Amino acid sequence: MEHQTIVEALLLGLLEGLTEFLPVSSTGHILLAGHFLGFESTGKAFEVLIQLGAILAILSVYSAKLMRIALDLPSDPRARRFVLGILVAFLPAAVIGALAHDFIKTVLFETPKLICIMLILGGFVLLAVDRMKLKPLYHDVMDYPLSLCLKIGLFQCLAMIPGTSRSGATIVGALLMGTDKRSAAEFSFFLAMPTMAGAFTYDLLKNRDILSAADLPVIATGFVAAFIAAVIVVRFLLGYVSRHGFAIFAWWRLVVGVLGLTALYTVG
Repeated sequence: MEHQTIVEALLLGLLEGLTEFLPVSSTGHILLAGHFLGFESTGKAFEVLIQLGAILAILSVYSAKLMRIALDLPSDPRARRFVLGILVAFLPAAVIGALAHDFIKTVLFETPKLICIMLILGGFVLLAVDRMKLKPLYHDVMDYPLSLCLKIGLFQCLAMIPGTSRSGATIVGALLMGTDKRSAAEFSFFLAMPTMAGAFTYDLLKNRDILSAADLPVIATGFVAAFIAAVIVVRFLLGYVSRHGFAIFAWWRLVVGVLGLTALYTVG
């Protein structure tokens, strides 16, 4: 494996970890960066498989809370409702993702102009929602009713279009459905675990025949970089959005989307 490819994998892994839990679309950023770097992964598997690093980041940061929920499951109806709520929210993306997998990977992933447009549109949506004077009804993810979880899960399906942002779609959906900013971001964290684990497993099975040992160093490099960067982001994000909201991420999307379109039309 060429040294340049390992360096590119490192950069893309850091980009994945830094953006996965921000409402800016990690997939959109990676695909655009890969396009301009000339980075080509086997079956576009790299972009999905390195998300395992981000999943492990969530598990490490929330290990104590997850363990407490697991221990409380037999005796605490609140813990059982929370786990069921995450599964209910995950279900729509699991079904649609499996049915539309090939179209997403072969068409949507290969359309950088669409990614830029979705970054821009999502930026305007996030900016508008962040400025709304919404009165939250829910402040703790443990208290989300199942109906709310399902609605958030339906919003997550919008992220099948790269550039939309999985976390952005779930956070916007949660805010519009009556949650506060901190719990909306935290629910997005927890929902990421089954969603990304499912995407990882499904993509690995779909690409197991075309991946080779030569792909492992690149994927491993991206995985480790994504894990380290994601741990940093998860630790700071909840406190930041509680104080400042999501406007900075909306403006970031707009800048990246406009610069991406400009580059595409000028250098290709």
